[in-house]
Formats: sequence, structure tokens, C-alpha cells
Amino acid sequence: MIHYMTIRGIADAWVGNELRIVLRDGIPCKLHALGRSDQNYFSSDDIAQMGRETHFIYPLPRLATAFNVLAAPFRFKMRFFTALWNALSGERESLRIRAVGLWHFVVACHWAAHLRHEDVSHIHSQWIHSAGTVAMYGAWLTDTSFSFTGHAADLFRERCALRDKIARADFIICISEFHRQFYLDHGADPAKLHVVYCGIDTSHFTPRRRVRPKGAPLQIRSAGRLVDKKGFADLIEACGLLAKRGVAFHCTIGGSGPLEADLRAKIANAGLSDHIEMTGTALKQEDIPDFMYGGDLFCLPCVWAEDNDVDGLPQLSMEAMACGLPVITTDLVGNPDLVIDGTTGLLVPPGDAAALADAIQRLDGDEPLAQKLAQSGHVHVRETFDINTCLEPLLDKYRTALETSR
Repeated sequence: MIHYMTIRGIADAWVGNELRIVLRDGIPCKLHALGRSDQNYFSSDDIAQMGRETHFIYPLPRLATAFNVLAAPFRFKMRFFTALWNALSGERESLRIRAVGLWHFVVACHWAAHLRHEDVSHIHSQWIHSAGTVAMYGAWLTDTSFSFTGHAADLFRERCALRDKIARADFIICISEFHRQFYLDHGADPAKLHVVYCGIDTSHFTPRRRVRPKGAPLQIRSAGRLVDKKGFADLIEACGLLAKRGVAFHCTIGGSGPLEADLRAKIANAGLSDHIEMTGTALKQEDIPDFMYGGDLFCLPCVWAEDNDVDGLPQLSMEAMACGLPVITTDLVGNPDLVIDGTTGLLVPPGDAAALADAIQRLDGDEPLAQKLAQSGHVHVRETFDINTCLEPLLDKYRTALETSR
């Protein structure tokens, strides 16, 4: 069985989307999560069932954890001591990271005790910071193969023991060409690297770009968690420039998050309340098509946030393209794999509100170009980013792990 470690289980949309395909392929898989979350991006029964069957590690039972840590040297013998030595002396990004890593070694000792009673063929971590540390040490202790998928914050803002994880991994899933080069730059063996896009099920999306009534304002759609890396502040600034230029438009930003109050204040202070609407609620996966169908274009101006967080390759851009909208985003991380500038969408420099406004105005004034980008973008997503096919390299690795363990 494949044991799949995460931070919050199905509270991260990609986990549910990916495991749907894994289970549909007949690959036995058990989902683990460090902790619970009230966030849910699905309303479907199969994902709800997945959530109910998730094994949550936190909160740790104190007595059982203490016993499992004390018993670990006897259970895992030399593997315990080599893993502990790694936690104590391996290359780490800071003293804080080392201390946190030691705690995650303790958690792994408790989790590995649980795994002794399970059928474990392989351990894969989705995200490679805290959950990845537990997964790496859990695999080390149980003498199981280990792999991971890195995304964004886990590789940059919250990086921990990355070189050790790269060295220990039997294979690494790269969600874009940017990520593949990143791992190479950090000493990865090229043979271990496999580009597997975080795709979408294109069968759930029909390209249905609306016919804009003559003289009607341009409808801009944007969505995502309301955090710095999404670049919503730049979108608001770009909307201010469009208003000053006399462009008739209305922008709808879907999503919720910690910056909601700040962004609403920014809109009000700029006098854009009549031009920009914020829904204040997270988009359910099943509601995305209807949200997109009301727009003329989709814009997600991702930036590298001050806290070093960044988007790897946003699914919402794929979903907009699958729904038939032309997409404008920034030339950052994995975006160029999806949006080929001038062919499948438009790319602008991150943090450049003027360039963003120019790109929006360009599509507003050139309907043939907007239609061309919408059509080619839809084809590109269907051919390259459909989850039903783009996960095949990962499924192959899982099948090999299952066969090897037998």
C-alpha cells in the first residue's frame, strides 16, 4: 500500500484531486495528515469519505508517544540511530529548523510504530517541509522507499533539511520545469526527477466563454486564497489605472483569507468599490465553472511574497483556461509552463501593476486576440494538464513500488 503524507489532508484541494486518480487506478493508498482543518474545497461524497478515512497524527497521545519513542531503538535498531544522527548532525538551514526537525523525528517514531501494523510499500509526501520530515524519518525507520512532491512555501519560506530529503528520496515529483531545475541546482540526481504537472480533470470544465454584449463593461475574474503571493494588491492597483484610463470594467475576486480586510480597505481607499467586488468565500471545486463563465478574462498576478512564499503553478489558472477564458498571469516559477506568452495567454512581470493594466486593456480592445488565446489555452490545458493523463509518471512509480515490495 502507498502511504501518502500531507499537512492537512483533503483541506488542500490538490490532495483530493490527485488521490481520486490514484484510487481510480486501483492503487491501494492510505491518506495521513499531521493535523485537521475546517477548510474544505469539495462538496462531493467521495472526497468526504476520503476525509473520514484519513489518519490524523495530531494531537499526539502523550503516553503512547513517550512509550513509542523509548521503544524505537529496540524496534528499529540501527535505523533508529542513523536517523537520529541525521537529525542531530545533518545539514540544516538554521538552529530553529534543527530543533523542529528533532521534534518531527519524535513524531516519526510514534508514526512508525503505527505503521508496523500496516501494509507499507512506499511513503510519499505531498509537500516537503514538516510533513516531509515526518515522512522521511518514518520511511527511514521502517526501511521503506520514500518520495515527495514539492510546491512553493515548503521549498522556499519553510524549507527544512531539503538537501537530505533530496538525497534520501527514491524519486522526486517536479510540478514544473522550474522545479526540476531547482532540484538539479540543489544536487539532485537527474534520474530521480520526474515532471508531473498538478493538473485538473478537464472533463469537469466546458469551454464556454460568454459573448460580451456590445458596450458592456469588461468582466475580470480572479480568485485564490487572499494572501500576498497571489498578487491581489497589484490587481487592485492595475484596476485603479484602468479606471483612470476610462476603461469600463468590473472585477470579481473570489476567495477568502487573512488579507481580506486589508484588500477591502485598499479597494475603498482607491475609490474602486463600484469596480471591484470580493466574494469573501472560498470557491468550491464544483462551483468554479459558473464563476468563470461570468467573466471575459482571468487574471492572477502572482508575486514572490516578502515572507518568501510563492505559487508553484496555480490550478485556478488552468481551470480558467479549461473554461475558455484567456488568462493573464506573471512570469514566475511554473507559470510559463502553462501560459506561453502570446500563444496560450499573456505573461507580465511580477509586481508590475502598469504592465498588468496594459495586458488587460490589450485584451479588452482586441477580441480576436482574446478569442485566440482562449482557444489555444484550452487546447494546451486539455493536452498537457489533464489530470487523467498527466499523473501517469507518478502512477508508474507507485506501481513499481508495489511490485517491488511484493
